[in-house]
Amino acid sequence: MSAIHRWLGAVRGACGFLTRLPVEYRDGDWDAFRSTPAAFPAVGLVAGALAAIPLLAAETLAGPTVALGYLLSVYAVTGIHHLDGIADLGDALVVHGDLERRREVLKDTTTGVGALLSVAITVAALALGGLGLAGLPVRAAVGVAIAAEVGTKLGMAAMACFGAASHDGMGRQFTTASGPASFAAPAAVALPAVALTFPSLAATAALCGAVAGIGLPWYWANRHLGGINGDIFGAANEIGRVAGVHLGVIAWTLS
Repeated sequence: MSAIHRWLGAVRGACGFLTRLPVEYRDGDWDAFRSTPAAFPAVGLVAGALAAIPLLAAETLAGPTVALGYLLSVYAVTGIHHLDGIADLGDALVVHGDLERRREVLKDTTTGVGALLSVAITVAALALGGLGLAGLPVRAAVGVAIAAEVGTKLGMAAMACFGAASHDGMGRQFTTASGPASFAAPAAVALPAVALTFPSLAATAALCGAVAGIGLPWYWANRHLGGINGDIFGAANEIGRVAGVHLGVIAWTLS
Protein backbone atom coordinates (compact mmCIF):
# COMPACT_ATOMS: atom_id res chain seq x y z
CA MET A 1 0.00 0.00 0.00
CA SER A 2 1.42 3.38 -0.98
CA ALA A 3 1.85 6.12 1.60
CA ILE A 4 -0.97 8.22 0.13
CA HIS A 5 -3.39 5.30 0.09
CA ARG A 6 -2.45 4.38 3.65
CA TRP A 7 -3.00 7.97 4.77
CA LEU A 8 -6.42 8.11 3.09
CA GLY A 9 -7.31 4.79 4.70
CA ALA A 10 -6.20 6.10 8.10
CA VAL A 11 -8.38 9.19 7.71
CA ARG A 12 -11.37 7.08 6.69
CA GLY A 13 -10.78 4.84 9.69
CA ALA A 14 -10.50 7.85 11.98
CA CYS A 15 -13.73 9.30 10.59
CA GLY A 16 -15.47 6.02 11.27
CA PHE A 17 -14.21 5.90 14.86
CA LEU A 18 -14.34 9.58 15.81
CA THR A 19 -17.34 10.92 13.88
CA ARG A 20 -20.71 10.11 12.37
CA LEU A 21 -19.70 11.40 8.96
CA PRO A 22 -20.89 9.17 6.09
CA VAL A 23 -17.48 8.04 4.88
CA GLU A 24 -17.12 4.81 2.93
CA TYR A 25 -15.20 2.29 5.05
CA ARG A 26 -12.81 -0.17 3.41
CA ASP A 27 -10.81 -3.18 4.50
CA GLY A 28 -7.55 -2.15 6.11
CA ASP A 29 -8.76 1.31 7.16
CA TRP A 30 -8.86 0.39 10.85
CA ASP A 31 -5.32 -0.96 10.86
CA ALA A 32 -4.11 2.10 8.95
CA PHE A 33 -5.82 4.42 11.45
CA ARG A 34 -4.59 2.80 14.64
CA SER A 35 -0.99 2.94 13.42
CA THR A 36 -1.29 6.53 12.10
CA PRO A 37 -1.86 8.83 15.09
CA ALA A 38 -1.68 11.91 12.85
CA ALA A 39 -5.16 10.98 11.62
CA PHE A 40 -6.58 11.98 15.03
CA PRO A 41 -5.98 15.76 14.71
CA ALA A 42 -6.60 15.68 10.95
CA VAL A 43 -10.14 14.46 11.53
CA GLY A 44 -10.42 16.79 14.52
CA LEU A 45 -9.93 19.72 12.16
CA VAL A 46 -12.78 18.56 9.91
CA ALA A 47 -15.10 17.66 12.80
CA GLY A 48 -14.33 20.90 14.61
CA ALA A 49 -15.08 23.00 11.53
CA LEU A 50 -18.41 21.26 10.93
CA ALA A 51 -19.43 21.41 14.59
CA ALA A 52 -18.62 25.13 14.68
CA ILE A 53 -21.10 26.05 11.92
CA PRO A 54 -23.81 27.27 14.37
CA LEU A 55 -21.24 29.68 15.83
CA LEU A 56 -21.34 31.62 12.57
CA ALA A 57 -24.55 33.12 13.99
CA ALA A 58 -22.82 34.22 17.21
CA GLU A 59 -23.30 37.91 16.38
CA THR A 60 -26.83 37.47 15.03
CA LEU A 61 -28.86 35.13 17.23
CA ALA A 62 -29.35 35.00 20.99
CA GLY A 63 -26.49 33.41 22.92
CA PRO A 64 -28.48 30.49 24.39
CA THR A 65 -29.79 29.59 20.93
CA VAL A 66 -26.31 29.58 19.44
CA ALA A 67 -25.00 27.54 22.40
CA LEU A 68 -27.74 24.94 21.91
CA GLY A 69 -26.96 24.80 18.21
CA TYR A 70 -23.27 24.23 18.95
CA LEU A 71 -24.04 21.48 21.47
CA LEU A 72 -26.33 19.66 19.06
CA SER A 73 -23.87 20.12 16.21
CA VAL A 74 -20.98 18.63 18.20
CA TYR A 75 -22.87 15.44 18.89
CA ALA A 76 -24.43 15.31 15.41
CA VAL A 77 -20.91 15.33 13.95
CA THR A 78 -19.01 13.26 16.50
CA GLY A 79 -21.78 11.00 17.81
CA ILE A 80 -22.52 10.16 21.42
CA HIS A 81 -20.61 6.88 21.69
CA HIS A 82 -17.67 8.59 23.44
CA LEU A 83 -20.07 9.65 26.19
CA ASP A 84 -20.26 5.97 27.07
CA GLY A 85 -16.64 6.31 28.21
CA ILE A 86 -17.67 9.23 30.43
CA ALA A 87 -20.49 7.14 31.88
CA ASP A 88 -18.25 4.15 32.63
CA LEU A 89 -15.56 6.38 34.06
CA GLY A 90 -18.13 8.08 36.30
CA ASP A 91 -19.23 4.74 37.73
CA ALA A 92 -15.61 3.65 38.21
CA LEU A 93 -14.79 6.88 40.03
CA VAL A 94 -17.40 6.30 42.74
CA VAL A 95 -17.00 2.55 43.22
CA HIS A 96 -15.27 1.23 46.33
CA GLY A 97 -12.77 -1.51 45.70
CA ASP A 98 -9.46 -2.44 44.18
CA LEU A 99 -8.16 -2.27 40.61
CA GLU A 100 -10.02 -5.38 39.49
CA ARG A 101 -13.30 -4.08 40.91
CA ARG A 102 -12.93 -0.82 38.97
CA ARG A 103 -12.18 -2.73 35.78
CA GLU A 104 -15.34 -4.78 36.33
CA VAL A 105 -17.39 -1.60 36.70
CA LEU A 106 -15.98 -0.23 33.44
CA LYS A 107 -17.23 -3.35 31.65
CA ASP A 108 -20.58 -3.40 33.46
CA THR A 109 -23.51 -2.35 31.26
CA THR A 110 -25.54 -1.15 34.25
CA THR A 111 -25.86 2.63 34.48
CA GLY A 112 -25.18 3.93 37.97
CA VAL A 113 -25.51 7.32 39.61
CA GLY A 114 -21.86 8.07 38.86
CA ALA A 115 -22.52 7.58 35.15
CA LEU A 116 -25.60 9.79 35.16
CA LEU A 117 -23.87 12.58 37.05
CA SER A 118 -20.69 12.51 34.96
CA VAL A 119 -22.58 12.60 31.64
CA ALA A 120 -24.85 15.39 32.91
CA ILE A 121 -21.89 17.47 34.05
CA THR A 122 -20.03 16.92 30.78
CA VAL A 123 -22.98 17.91 28.59
CA ALA A 124 -23.80 20.90 30.80
CA ALA A 125 -20.16 22.02 30.78
CA LEU A 126 -20.05 21.85 26.97
CA ALA A 127 -23.33 23.77 26.71
CA LEU A 128 -21.98 26.48 29.02
CA GLY A 129 -18.79 26.54 26.97
CA GLY A 130 -20.96 27.02 23.90
CA LEU A 131 -22.65 29.94 25.63
CA GLY A 132 -19.24 31.45 26.23
CA LEU A 133 -18.37 30.98 22.56
CA ALA A 134 -21.63 32.65 21.56
CA GLY A 135 -20.46 35.80 23.32
CA LEU A 136 -17.28 36.05 21.24
CA PRO A 137 -16.80 37.54 17.77
CA VAL A 138 -17.55 34.96 15.09
CA ARG A 139 -13.93 34.45 14.06
CA ALA A 140 -12.83 33.94 17.65
CA ALA A 141 -15.72 31.58 18.47
CA VAL A 142 -15.09 29.39 15.43
CA GLY A 143 -11.32 29.44 15.96
CA VAL A 144 -11.58 28.38 19.59
CA ALA A 145 -14.09 25.62 18.81
CA ILE A 146 -11.92 24.17 16.05
CA ALA A 147 -8.73 24.42 18.10
CA ALA A 148 -10.41 22.67 21.04
CA GLU A 149 -11.52 19.81 18.78
CA VAL A 150 -8.08 19.49 17.22
CA GLY A 151 -6.51 19.66 20.68
CA THR A 152 -8.65 16.91 22.16
CA LYS A 153 -7.81 14.67 19.19
CA LEU A 154 -4.11 15.54 19.62
CA GLY A 155 -4.45 14.42 23.22
CA MET A 156 -5.89 11.11 22.08
CA ALA A 157 -2.92 10.74 19.74
CA ALA A 158 -0.63 11.39 22.71
CA MET A 159 -2.36 8.63 24.64
CA ALA A 160 -1.82 6.27 21.72
CA CYS A 161 1.86 7.19 21.41
CA PHE A 162 2.86 7.44 25.08
CA GLY A 163 0.20 5.48 26.93
CA ALA A 164 0.16 1.91 28.19
CA ALA A 165 -2.99 -0.20 27.98
CA SER A 166 -4.39 -1.83 31.09
CA HIS A 167 -5.42 -5.01 29.26
CA ASP A 168 -6.21 -6.42 25.82
CA GLY A 169 -8.88 -4.43 24.05
CA MET A 170 -9.46 -1.18 22.17
CA GLY A 171 -6.83 0.76 24.11
CA ARG A 172 -4.09 -1.75 23.40
CA GLN A 173 -4.82 -1.69 19.68
CA PHE A 174 -3.70 1.94 19.70
CA THR A 175 -0.88 1.83 22.22
CA THR A 176 0.89 -1.14 20.62
CA ALA A 177 0.72 0.35 17.11
CA SER A 178 2.50 3.63 17.90
CA GLY A 179 5.41 4.80 20.00
CA PRO A 180 6.77 8.11 21.33
CA ALA A 181 8.55 8.86 18.05
CA SER A 182 5.20 8.75 16.25
CA PHE A 183 3.92 11.81 18.11
CA ALA A 184 5.83 14.30 15.95
CA ALA A 185 3.44 13.82 13.03
CA PRO A 186 0.16 14.51 14.90
CA ALA A 187 1.77 17.49 16.63
CA ALA A 188 2.73 18.91 13.22
CA VAL A 189 -0.79 18.37 11.88
CA ALA A 190 -2.35 20.09 14.91
CA LEU A 191 0.05 23.03 15.12
CA PRO A 192 -1.59 25.28 12.46
CA ALA A 193 -4.77 25.40 14.60
CA VAL A 194 -3.05 27.74 17.06
CA ALA A 195 -3.14 30.49 14.42
CA LEU A 196 -6.93 30.46 14.04
CA THR A 197 -7.39 33.45 16.39
CA PHE A 198 -4.07 35.19 15.72
CA PRO A 199 -2.87 37.57 17.13
CA SER A 200 -4.91 36.43 20.12
CA LEU A 201 -3.63 33.32 21.90
CA ALA A 202 -7.17 32.02 22.45
CA ALA A 203 -6.77 29.18 19.93
CA THR A 204 -3.43 28.25 21.47
CA ALA A 205 -5.07 28.15 24.90
CA ALA A 206 -7.92 26.04 23.54
CA LEU A 207 -5.60 23.50 21.93
CA CYS A 208 -3.26 23.27 24.92
CA GLY A 209 -6.20 23.21 27.33
CA ALA A 210 -7.77 20.29 25.50
CA VAL A 211 -4.54 18.31 25.64
CA ALA A 212 -4.17 19.12 29.35
CA GLY A 213 -7.79 18.12 29.98
CA ILE A 214 -7.09 14.69 28.57
CA GLY A 215 -4.33 14.33 31.15
CA LEU A 216 -6.89 14.08 33.96
CA PRO A 217 -8.56 10.76 32.99
CA TRP A 218 -5.21 9.48 31.69
CA TYR A 219 -3.54 10.07 35.06
CA TRP A 220 -6.44 8.54 36.95
CA ALA A 221 -6.47 5.46 34.72
CA ASN A 222 -2.74 4.89 35.14
CA ARG A 223 -3.06 5.18 38.90
CA HIS A 224 -6.28 3.27 39.50
CA LEU A 225 -6.67 0.94 36.50
CA GLY A 226 -3.09 0.10 35.66
CA GLY A 227 -3.33 1.80 32.27
CA ILE A 228 -5.76 3.14 29.68
CA ASN A 229 -8.49 1.41 27.71
CA GLY A 230 -11.19 2.26 25.19
CA ASP A 231 -13.42 3.88 27.80
CA ILE A 232 -10.60 6.19 28.86
CA PHE A 233 -10.02 7.20 25.22
CA GLY A 234 -13.71 8.09 24.92
CA ALA A 235 -13.85 9.94 28.24
CA ALA A 236 -10.66 11.85 27.45
CA ASN A 237 -12.11 13.00 24.15
CA GLU A 238 -15.13 14.55 25.88
CA ILE A 239 -13.21 16.06 28.81
CA GLY A 240 -10.51 17.48 26.56
CA ARG A 241 -13.05 19.26 24.35
CA VAL A 242 -14.77 20.88 27.34
CA ALA A 243 -11.47 22.01 28.85
CA GLY A 244 -10.29 23.41 25.53
CA VAL A 245 -13.44 25.42 24.86
CA HIS A 246 -13.51 26.96 28.33
CA LEU A 247 -9.83 27.85 28.38
CA GLY A 248 -10.07 29.32 24.90
CA VAL A 249 -13.00 31.53 25.97
CA ILE A 250 -11.10 32.61 29.09
CA ALA A 251 -7.98 33.44 27.07
CA TRP A 252 -9.96 35.58 24.61
CA THR A 253 -11.81 37.36 27.43
CA LEU A 254 -8.59 38.21 29.23
CA SER A 255 -6.72 39.32 26.11
